[in-house]
Amino acid sequence: MLYYIYDTPFGKMTIAADATAITHVLPEGKLNIDARREASSLTDMAAAELSEYFEGKRLDFSVPINPCGTEFQKKVWNALLNVPFGETKTYKDIAVAIGNEKACRAVGMANNKNPIWIIIPCHRIIGAGGNLTGYGGGLDMKQKLLELETHS
Repeated sequence: MLYYIYDTPFGKMTIAADATAITHVLPEGKLNIDARREASSLTDMAAAELSEYFEGKRLDFSVPINPCGTEFQKKVWNALLNVPFGETKTYKDIAVAIGNEKACRAVGMANNKNPIWIIIPCHRIIGAGGNLTGYGGGLDMKQKLLELETHS
């Protein structure tokens, strides 16, 4: 496993990859895995795609991803990938999408454990009343990501 730290408009981001896919995109200091600090073609590709996203030039990501988590978490994260750029869904919407409408809190916990920020767009998930709720990078960052998407 390799990782590298890249500068972004949202601060330094650590991007990690195994031999075939991106495994983590997290703020610097949040990566807690055994890995060697070295850029790879995959980490560079993810950084380039994120740069295009931040510039408003990329709506979808093509870099391969492989997040590590439970089967439930992966089901939630896959549902998040279906939330289009510039749109939001509620935790209940995601719970319904995965076939368990009562799992709103569990969906929130899976969002909290999302290891591939932005590419798996957990920032697009909001509270039932339209309120911004929980984001590992803080609500200010979540708001800025949503604003970036609605103004691109």
